[in-house]
Amino acid sequence: MVEPIVKRPHYRFEIRKKDTKVGRGFSLKELKEAGLTVQEAKKLGVRIDKRRKTSYPENVEALKKLEEQLKEKKQAQ
Repeated sequence: MVEPIVKRPHYRFEIRKKDTKVGRGFSLKELKEAGLTVQEAKKLGVRIDKRRKTSYPENVEALKKLEEQLKEKKQAQ
């Protein structure tokens, strides 16, 4: 499963952990920039965090790499 690299935003009701690099999921903006829809991401098992509004290039690249790997697997079969 692909995990987002950038931290998620801190919300008051949550306990903040120090030095964590894994967030809850990818933002909708990151999915759009990678060329994925929400339905496609769910089928691929990608976690989505609808609360996040930011887009980080590292996360977009991770989504693009995942999509390429899946296309290669389909072609190999």
